[in-house]
Amino acid sequence: MAVAIGVGLVVRRQRLLRDDGTQDVVVAESGGRGLVLDPYPGEGVHGGGERPVRRGRIVDPESCGRLLGRIADAALGPDRSDSVIVLSHPVLAGAEHRSAARALLAGLGTTRVVVLSSARAAAAYAGPRETGPLLVVDMGAELTEVTLLVNGLVADARQAESGLDDLGGLDPAAMPAALVRTVLDMITSMWRHDRHGAIRGALRKGPVLAGGGALCPDVTDRIARCLGTRVRLADDPSTTVVRGAGQILSSVLRHRTASPEHTGRPR
Repeated sequence: MAVAIGVGLVVRRQRLLRDDGTQDVVVAESGGRGLVLDPYPGEGVHGGGERPVRRGRIVDPESCGRLLGRIADAALGPDRSDSVIVLSHPVLAGAEHRSAARALLAGLGTTRVVVLSSARAAAAYAGPRETGPLLVVDMGAELTEVTLLVNGLVADARQAESGLDDLGGLDPAAMPAALVRTVLDMITSMWRHDRHGAIRGALRKGPVLAGGGALCPDVTDRIARCLGTRVRLADDPSTTVVRGAGQILSSVLRHRTASPEHTGRPR
């Protein structure tokens, strides 16, 4: 789950997969007045605390609400009027999770909440500018998702409730193969159910790879080789979703600034 608040604060947990093993981090960006968090939200500075979000879903609303309140206090201050929050969620998070997230964000007193899938956020940052079908592969700490977008809308998606955290017990040399196998199984399932050639068109364009798993060259090279196509990577794939959420937030804020009620121009 990624959250972008007000003037551009974005926070997301990632487990980064590197050739020499894994490392837990929180990636964050801030623009204007913002905040950067280092430990995983909910675990505290020294770790060992509760985790309010697991496998992309809110499991402890009270703790999650306190966390979001602290972030909003730091990024926005006490006056939340005319502020915007952008929340990205796993594509298949479900209506219950989205409703819980909206309820928590509504309690922060902001003017507007924008909710979108992590695949749309990743596409906004690392995808091609042209429209049409696009495949987004998000290999995160606790979830792996493959999403087919067509003209920006979710046409199909698969999710494995496993991620880099679950591969931590494997030999480091075996981790890339296990992750790639999960991804390819989901793409193959989508291919079999594709009646209009969208998956084929998306593969010709090249899938967007996001999440900590895309930091491992062995993973990205295997996916490209097995699919017979190039892959699209941001300069730091682990921040693709959070940067995309930040871009969407910036776009929303620019639109609000240019709208008649903010510029004083006649409607």
